[in-house]
Amino acid sequence: MVEPVQIGTDGYGPSVIRRPTRPEGKDAAAGLLLGLSNIPGGLAMGVLAGVSPVSGLYGYLFGTLAGALATSSVLMSVQGTAALAVLVSDVPGVDASSSGITTLVTLTVITGLIMLAAGLARAGSVVRFVPNAVVTGFVNAVAVTIVLSQLAELTGYRSPQGNRVGRALDTAVQVSGYDWPTVVAAVVTIVLIFTLGRTRLGAFGMVVAIVAVSAVIELAGADSIRQVSDVAEIPAGIPAPGLPDVSLALGLLLPALSLAFVAMVQGASISQSVPNPDGDYPDVSGDFRGQGAANLVAGVFKGMPVGGSMSATGLLTAAGARSRWANVVAAVVMLLVVLFFSGVASMIAMPALAGLLTVVGIRTFRIDNVVMVWRTGATQASVMAVTFVLTIAAPLQFAVLTGVGISIALFVVRQSNKVIVHRWLLEPGGPYPKEVPPPAELESGEVVVLTTYGSLFFASAPIFEGQLPKATANSSGAVVVVRLRGKEDLGSTFISVISRYQHSLASAGAHLVLAGVSERVGRQLRDTGVLEQLGDENVFQATDSVGESLSLALVRAETLRESADGVDTAN
Repeated sequence: MVEPVQIGTDGYGPSVIRRPTRPEGKDAAAGLLLGLSNIPGGLAMGVLAGVSPVSGLYGYLFGTLAGALATSSVLMSVQGTAALAVLVSDVPGVDASSSGITTLVTLTVITGLIMLAAGLARAGSVVRFVPNAVVTGFVNAVAVTIVLSQLAELTGYRSPQGNRVGRALDTAVQVSGYDWPTVVAAVVTIVLIFTLGRTRLGAFGMVVAIVAVSAVIELAGADSIRQVSDVAEIPAGIPAPGLPDVSLALGLLLPALSLAFVAMVQGASISQSVPNPDGDYPDVSGDFRGQGAANLVAGVFKGMPVGGSMSATGLLTAAGARSRWANVVAAVVMLLVVLFFSGVASMIAMPALAGLLTVVGIRTFRIDNVVMVWRTGATQASVMAVTFVLTIAAPLQFAVLTGVGISIALFVVRQSNKVIVHRWLLEPGGPYPKEVPPPAELESGEVVVLTTYGSLFFASAPIFEGQLPKATANSSGAVVVVRLRGKEDLGSTFISVISRYQHSLASAGAHLVLAGVSERVGRQLRDTGVLEQLGDENVFQATDSVGESLSLALVRAETLRESADGVDTAN
């Protein structure tokens, strides 16, 4: 089954790997359907990845088998996906040649090691840091890239241009160079897939469409239409294991990180949305480990990188699968085809596979998600647009990571500007404080209570400092009470702001009192020497009773104010 790319968020569940129990009848039926669907699907993924179609098939076969035994999710199907295939297509040195296969083996194994390490480190929560804007930009760009990458097989015209956009533009104007039997075969495949998918055949309609079109082409003897055998022969047997080339590891580290990142996010969407048959949700980190193991096995047997496939998992669940045996059966079906029917699989028409991938691209595009992100605001729309353009125009291993980096940077800027300081006016006997803007300057003898909203980290410290009331020559005896309840970690930049502000107040004969200080912040103040500067008597630790530390701070503020009044009177 070819994957319409879906990338989700994180989920949590019991860290349990359940071994296969006795298969049920529906497991066998679901596995048979998935296994037959995976033959053209695997070949198509190899084509999309720019490697031998056989490498796509091996990735499906060994990824599905290893994933069935290793993931925390009982029903997750681990195989090639469109997003992973598009990423692989942009990795230099990966192709259908012998050296290209060695590079592919190395890339898949490194991807597996990264995912395995992430699972062992229980890094399931990492995917929470992937914003929807990045996901939407990437997924929709992948959809466009899938269609653009198949223009040569759809039309029979091979553009000499060096990048996918240039090839697409060149193909659009070189109509005279099209092979029209190829075009007809591709269009008929697309129409059949859409039409048969709405009948009782459902997902199996894709297999029927590709087999029917390929059979007609073979019987008609249309020599101008390429078949899988024109690209690579499918050997009748299990491939000999291949070893990764360690000398290539450093150069493949970045694309492997990108592949692992996308695969883990895709897998997490399955972990979160597809419960195990007993009703419990799988452990995301356990699924990371399982997908890592699947990549190690797929890589050794010369397959492309794999990950959790939402569409294949959905097919199994819709067909009534109840255990891991469904994926095991699917792998066995693929193995039998490779062993005994490889010649038949080699006759599949390339335009038919290109038609299938075009359908995948069309179904992957999510215009509703684009509209939603666009309406969210300029920041999110910008992140989505940058990710989309990078995915189309630049090597994909940089696109996702760059999109995430830009989103994090924009988030930091946005959060730093959201720090707000309010003054609380506490009326005697009044049940609630009144919030007003803080004064620009402190008046002599007044007590000003300030409370802050937002994250107090290093980038927000200047914003916070700029909102504090200034001490002047007329501020003698004033007391500023800063409420810090809920702030668990200030950091050195923010503590430096507190130190400077206390010094400026003291220079004007005013005072600073802190209320609601957490135990951790108290230690930070003590270890940096700022507590000694403030004075222990002017710092009040938060308690379980909300408002208690503020009440004590106000008593202290009144004492300081009266003391200042006494000094003024004496003078």
